[in-house]
Amino acid sequence: MNLLIIGAGGVGTSAAMIINRAGIEGEWAKKVVISDYNLARAEEVAKLCDDPRFIPEKINAKDKSSIKDVIEKHGITYVMNAVEPDFNENIFDTCLETGVGYLDCAMTLSKRHPEKPYELTYIKLGDYQFEKHEEWVKAGNMAIVGSGVEPGMADVFAKYAAKHLFDTIDEVNVRDGDNYQIPGYDGVAFGFSVWTTIEECLNPPVIWEKEKGWFTTESFSEPEIFNFPGGIGDVEVINVEHEEVLLVPRVIDCNRVTFKYGVPREMRALLKDLEACGMDSATRMIKVGDTEISPRDYLVKVVPSPIELAPKMIGRGCAGTWVTGTKDGKRRSVYLYQVADNQECLKKYTTNSVVAQTAVGPVIMLELVAKGIWDLKGVHGPESFDPDPFVERLAKYEFPAGIREMDSAYADALNEKRLLDALKENTSK
Repeated sequence: MNLLIIGAGGVGTSAAMIINRAGIEGEWAKKVVISDYNLARAEEVAKLCDDPRFIPEKINAKDKSSIKDVIEKHGITYVMNAVEPDFNENIFDTCLETGVGYLDCAMTLSKRHPEKPYELTYIKLGDYQFEKHEEWVKAGNMAIVGSGVEPGMADVFAKYAAKHLFDTIDEVNVRDGDNYQIPGYDGVAFGFSVWTTIEECLNPPVIWEKEKGWFTTESFSEPEIFNFPGGIGDVEVINVEHEEVLLVPRVIDCNRVTFKYGVPREMRALLKDLEACGMDSATRMIKVGDTEISPRDYLVKVVPSPIELAPKMIGRGCAGTWVTGTKDGKRRSVYLYQVADNQECLKKYTTNSVVAQTAVGPVIMLELVAKGIWDLKGVHGPESFDPDPFVERLAKYEFPAGIREMDSAYADALNEKRLLDALKENTSK
């Protein structure tokens, strides 16, 4: 495979470093072109890899001709999109037009319902891509969408549970939490892309239920305490818009799918304040001198970047999928997960654990594609493929997975609470 990584930020850097560090395991990548609008950044990553397979290039992700030129120059066979999802449509369409494979870590963006944003979906995450499924099939090409850690690894865990651990599945609930701290730092800290964090946290969260389909709720709804492994412990998690909820029900037979993330209360308050004064907008343009910039893009420029804060951050992050259902006629509740330590990731990959976790999933998927193990024409999420070869490779890439048998009574209690809440809501109407 001749691979083009578009974006030399945290995820793109991590992906290159993981491939490079893998040694023989990474030889499926015959050429890895690291590209970025900032050529100096791409050159820095290529230099870190210290391997002639890694070649820096400049790319403007908004310009199809810029992408096509690099694809043609290097005989690219697959593209990994590691930039903000705002660029997805352009990169996705360019890959279709040029006949190369495509993979991204986050799907095309959603749009709120114009009248009932906190009740009904409108344009959902990934709709743009799935609407072009037949075009990709006709072209004999494959696009894997939502392929980071969440979505991505979490979806593979759901498929693994369906294949090996359950006879029937009630709920697939992705849960993400951490105990990250930056000693001596009191400012605003984003562990991941500032742009993407604002997008997914302030958009109406999506939930899927078999009887209702997809619907939305208020931001930061349904708080619950989830106990995370790896020494992290109890974390309050809340509903956040995320791709797994749009992907999993397409393939896995279940009754409910949710995504909840441990966003600290002070961060939630900050995000709501940004929304209240319009600083979250990615479409409204503000003129500054002779140029225009959106409020959100301005924040990206002025808020300390995750790359800047990463060396100071300590702690671990856990990404995983909590599945409930039955096995051999008995109730079962299982959490499949992966834990990453920030300081360990910095030493190995020069990047923080959040982006390193995000990058390992795409790297494994690209290996499986390169070797013909994953091969489905069209547009697919990770849950569409055999999970076993992916899970087997996690340890080889230094990100071993874990499994925890959960107390099914906890899941039953949550189900009972939701039922009581629904009854109260119907009674009030």
